[in-house]
Amino acid sequence: MEARVKNYNLQKTPFEVPTTDGKTILEHFGNAATGQSDISVARMIAPPGWSEPHQNPEFDEFTLMVRGKKQIEIDGETLVLAAGESILIRKGARIRYANPFDSEAEYWSVCLPAFSPGTVNRETEADGE
Repeated sequence: MEARVKNYNLQKTPFEVPTTDGKTILEHFGNAATGQSDISVARMIAPPGWSEPHQNPEFDEFTLMVRGKKQIEIDGETLVLAAGESILIRKGARIRYANPFDSEAEYWSVCLPAFSPGTVNRETEADGE
């Protein structure tokens, strides 16, 4: 008798992505957690004062803010995303995420296709920020 494949994937233990900048990344679905390359879904917690280099991702990214605020530079324009707000940033935009505020920023990130280090295209200091 053939085993029946379930029509769902209950995620109880998301993959904690190792970081060196104090940010917590818990990937529930995606390349690291489930081997899915079509989508990634992750819960993020960025500490006060956190920022990362500019990037030019090859994926669309939806961000849904849960608490706190996050500053986003998109193609030279700076905006602040607050709790209860969301944004879609399309692939190909030059972006930089930061939390220059006094409290943690918690948010969910959904990437289509899934986030991967090879397709985020982070800039380095030598790239001339």
